[in-house]
Amino acid sequence: MKSFERLVLTHLKNITGPLLDPLQFAYRANRSVDDAVNMGLHYMLQHLDSPGTYARVLFVDFSSAFNTIIPAILQSKLSQLTVPASTCQWITNFLTDRTQQVRMGKITSSIRTISMGAPQGCVHSPLLFSLYTNDCTTGDPTVKLLKFADDTTVIGLIRDGDEYRREVERLAL
Repeated sequence: MKSFERLVLTHLKNITGPLLDPLQFAYRANRSVDDAVNMGLHYMLQHLDSPGTYARVLFVDFSSAFNTIIPAILQSKLSQLTVPASTCQWITNFLTDRTQQVRMGKITSSIRTISMGAPQGCVHSPLLFSLYTNDCTTGDPTVKLLKFADDTTVIGLIRDGDEYRREVERLAL
């Protein structure tokens, strides 16, 4: 199965690579956490060169990020990113009605059916999460959302004190 998943991953990357949020730094060629940190520092330091300005930074970590993916919503988002319907359907089928069982020593749990989230350790789960959150962006030029996998840094470049607060409230909705 892993070999087939790698084929799907390559196919998805080829289709969606140019469409990914440029401020998503994880799971992408020639991008790293260092690039995200450098860009964040650049935004802040350039802004802070002007008198009477300051910056606020909010660090967000999605808890159990891959488990938050809702397959139907992901399918819709993939369609909007021009992923072929057959690939969208395969991914939706892959993520829904999976069975799961836990074994600890000689004890085995009952089988449960899972229809939400992407499996931990699956080769395309990280990219699926990036695509799932790809549209989490800001339209406010004074606010930057830097993403690295399930970590997001919101940088507010402040002049009047309320720009950042309004945008954080909008993002929370």
